[in-house]
Amino acid sequence: MPNEQAFADQSATSGTPENPEEGSPFAIGLLLRQAHDRVAAAMDGALAPFGIERRHLMVMMRLHASGPLSQRDLVAQTHHDKASIVRIVDDLERLDLASRQLVPGDRRLRAVTLTEHGRDVFAQAHQAAEPATAAATGLLTPAQTQQLQRLLRTMVAPVSPPD
Repeated sequence: MPNEQAFADQSATSGTPENPEEGSPFAIGLLLRQAHDRVAAAMDGALAPFGIERRHLMVMMRLHASGPLSQRDLVAQTHHDKASIVRIVDDLERLDLASRQLVPGDRRLRAVTLTEHGRDVFAQAHQAAEPATAAATGLLTPAQTQQLQRLLRTMVAPVSPPD
């Protein structure tokens, strides 16, 4: 077993922190990944009874908030590629949660919209997700949870190109 003092001396001289979880350039990414895994597992458990996955929920959330959207708009808003959106919308149609409808004036463009069943399932999934989210963030106060959401929104906000 290596000498712990020698390791500490080496860390001090090499510029790496003694505790890699503190001050490491990798810490934020690793911690975000661990937090993501915890919240994702909670969401997966909440969504399973409805036969949907997080990827479906993201599209359903956009459709619920915006109404009918083209698949092109869904690609832009969800940051999925075109093929993934086609597969997700295919799944939602198969589950009778969404439908594609022709857009008046453009025979090639179809708008995706939630079905009545899709709106019901979305509402039920939304309710089921609340306790799952609360469990995943249970060590945080409500104010800390709100602050975390604000910080994450800031991190993922589109960056304007410099002038």
